[in-house]
Amino acid sequence: MTLSNFTDAESFRAFRSDPAQWLPIALDIARGHGLDTSAPHVFETGTNLVVGLGDKVILKIFPPLLRAQFVSERGSLAQLKGHLDLPIPEIVAEGARDGWPYLVITRLTGTLGSEVWPQLPEDQKERLLRQIGETIARVQRVPLGPLTSIKPRWNDLMRAQMQGCKARHTRLGLAPKFLAGLDDLLRDAEKLIPMDPPPVFLVGEYIPENFLLACDDGQWSLAGLFDFGDVLAGWRDYDLLGPGAFMAAGRPGRVRSLLAGFGYEKLDYPLKRRLMALMLLHRASDLNAHVCIDGWQHKANDLIELQELIWAG
Repeated sequence: MTLSNFTDAESFRAFRSDPAQWLPIALDIARGHGLDTSAPHVFETGTNLVVGLGDKVILKIFPPLLRAQFVSERGSLAQLKGHLDLPIPEIVAEGARDGWPYLVITRLTGTLGSEVWPQLPEDQKERLLRQIGETIARVQRVPLGPLTSIKPRWNDLMRAQMQGCKARHTRLGLAPKFLAGLDDLLRDAEKLIPMDPPPVFLVGEYIPENFLLACDDGQWSLAGLFDFGDVLAGWRDYDLLGPGAFMAAGRPGRVRSLLAGFGYEKLDYPLKRRLMALMLLHRASDLNAHVCIDGWQHKANDLIELQELIWAG
């Protein structure tokens, strides 16, 4: 039983979507570490090959073309260990099979955020967004250590994203009325976004699919954070974009709660402009897919109105 080396993402996704091709190999790896393989659970979402082994550990296997995610995940878990109050996975074992690196990590307890978030009352959503803002700030206070040199460098990423921004959003179908304001926004971004800031820990994806919640006496709270495969070192505001797009939904109370937890008490025009620019420059940016405001395409006539809609405060 061997793992092939895929040279393109599409071929790998087809392979990942058919566990019959790789689960026996995953279980063989698990047995090699003396792990329980009696009731494996394949996680169908995500990027890599991920299988739960009982209720204690998870095996995560990375294809060679995504080795950077392995480096990011392993380095982040090692660097964050002992620095946070919020539980994160711990590394139990690591190795490689046929050039595919893997990690065995502890399995966290709690309910996936995406299963709970849509049904929560507004006051609890605001409470959780404040906790998320506080968590982002705590993570960013952790020393980067070896992750200071993780690629891509912030300056290189921003320059590349700026250069390809208009082509990207044209391809993704952003409405012409918003595309028309991109050049002005990118000129502002040059002044508003620090290109060589003191770098901090950027997880990049504080979204409901990547954290766990727990309920105590009717109150939901953050109970765990996972998935560190896309960590960067760069400007701190970048990590506000995930919760801003996927969770705040342009609700002033939610936006204020997120920013207050993060440490921003004042939501002025330059901050809104910078967050709008970063949202368009994020390496996973796709406004049509990610802005969770009903009918936002019709509620704003240009990018300035859109930034006021998304970052309402």
